[in-house]
Amino acid sequence: MRVLLVDDDPAIAETVRRTLVSEGWVVDIATDGLTGLQKALSEPFDVVVLDIMMPGRNGYEVVRDLRKADVWTPVLMLTAKDGEYDQADAFDFGADDYLTKPYSAVVLVARLRALARRGAPERPAVMTAGSLTLDPAAHLVRRDDTQISLTRREFALLEFLMRNKGQAMTKTQIVDSVWDVNYAGDENVVEVYISYLRKRIDAPFGCKSIQTVRGVGYRLDPDGGVGG
Repeated sequence: MRVLLVDDDPAIAETVRRTLVSEGWVVDIATDGLTGLQKALSEPFDVVVLDIMMPGRNGYEVVRDLRKADVWTPVLMLTAKDGEYDQADAFDFGADDYLTKPYSAVVLVARLRALARRGAPERPAVMTAGSLTLDPAAHLVRRDDTQISLTRREFALLEFLMRNKGQAMTKTQIVDSVWDVNYAGDENVVEVYISYLRKRIDAPFGCKSIQTVRGVGYRLDPDGGVGG
């Protein structure tokens, strides 16, 4: 397995390198984000291990730029930043896993093996359905060039539907994924928010992206409901 390790701390980079080489893996090292980005864009790797705070490009920018360039090599963020929002940002920008320093070498190796087995399927950070786009990291929704303002709940509902576009989702599935785990209200609240969404992302544009599937629930048209 070939690994790209991007870390500006020589001591940590060497420690990680020795751990991975002991597993029989080939390890390339970049000591700044820009060099790491260039290597990841131009050379084939099975997995990338990426620090966050680095010169040239920080780790968030590197993984974001990789995904924008349609490079889907699995990325594990290995960093001292241990805040929950740091982790959320990393995943929103396109990272696949997150491990904080100090780390367990056994866990690091196991997670990298898991990422390598998973391979590099396409998983864009910005989701699209025809002319409709949703960017979780920037919290932006657009229909063509028009930005659409949504409440947090509307945004979460649309994100869930876009992540499962083309599939019929039940009200129960939607409530379990979009509402708080302690929500004990009526599932018909989904109908209310579906109506809100349709008024914002469809009606002004003559589209019908959110479709009702009788007896099941709702599905989002992969083509964005253009001309529907």
